[in-house]
Amino acid sequence: MTLEEYHSLHKTPVPGGYLYTKAGARGLADPAYELLAQHLEPHGQKALDLNPGIGLITYALQKHGLQVQAIETSRASLRCLEVSFGATVEVSRGLPWETESASTDLVALVLPANRGTRYVELSLLGAARALRMGGRLWIAGSRDKGFEHYFRLAQELLGFGLLVKRDGPLRVAVLEKEKPAPELPAVWQSFACDLQGQTLDFAYLPGVFSGGHIDPGSAMLLRELPDQPGHVLDIGGGYGALSRPLVGRALSLTLLEDDWPSVLSARQNLGEKATVLHSDVDEALTPGQTFTTIVTNPPFHVGGLVVLETAIAFIEAAYARLERGGKFYLVANRFLPYEPLLEARFATVRTLAVDSHKVLLAHKSD
Repeated sequence: MTLEEYHSLHKTPVPGGYLYTKAGARGLADPAYELLAQHLEPHGQKALDLNPGIGLITYALQKHGLQVQAIETSRASLRCLEVSFGATVEVSRGLPWETESASTDLVALVLPANRGTRYVELSLLGAARALRMGGRLWIAGSRDKGFEHYFRLAQELLGFGLLVKRDGPLRVAVLEKEKPAPELPAVWQSFACDLQGQTLDFAYLPGVFSGGHIDPGSAMLLRELPDQPGHVLDIGGGYGALSRPLVGRALSLTLLEDDWPSVLSARQNLGEKATVLHSDVDEALTPGQTFTTIVTNPPFHVGGLVVLETAIAFIEAAYARLERGGKFYLVANRFLPYEPLLEARFATVRTLAVDSHKVLLAHKSD
């Protein structure tokens, strides 16, 4: 997959019409989204989609004649939503728990269980707070990923709930708001760790990758970096685990991240010491912008599914954004086949370290 192919949006048929989709965006051919879209029923006039992805649920709500708002965290998914719906849907970047109180009649939520229990709990609280009294919450998820627990929690928050559909492990339920929602608790968390002779404090929001600790892969990669890495680009930088230790060593730091909670976390951790951009891979960079060193700990999941296309786009972006003589450091699970992809692009590829993960170095000579 070329970088141009990754960034391209495609007109994709859905029941009754079409949506624009792209690589790296959630919700395409996802049975939980499809099941909820088939079974939800309209209520009132205003609806809120709290985990829209490419917009399959948003589209179903709109087809029912509701005025729809969609709150999304992923820049890749936002690009799809903006093109698919234009001005007909209020598409906004935001956190699912920061909703306007008593602002809507219906909330739809495909449970984001892959982001962790705390993230789902706060999403349900955001849904409860957004609903007017008597409003309805529609949820979908898998029995194998905690649906029963989240359904019970939603009942505690809202009141009466009814299981509407079973399909294998998948479930769809609807609940009615019968009581006031609790206040939003503090959501920010923090931890401290020792990295390369310095103690660093990190703040993070629920749902970010490796929140609460430095993951082993990032720790391995940091040990392999030069003392003076020059102008550094961190692709998919999360809350700043790779970038923060480079403050004071790099001539400049730029961090790109698709996930909005991670962007907010990285901005909290890096402040004015780095440029942190909400970006679908390298989409937010200016044309022709290049760097001395690029680092990445790429994702290989999209919405809980193993998908390598985004990581492949990271490699393509690194090649495009490295200056001549620049170096690209990548850490990955040992089983992931990145070596042939790197060798197809870069003149020299070496394995620097192998343990729980592997650290690869690619050198751009032209």
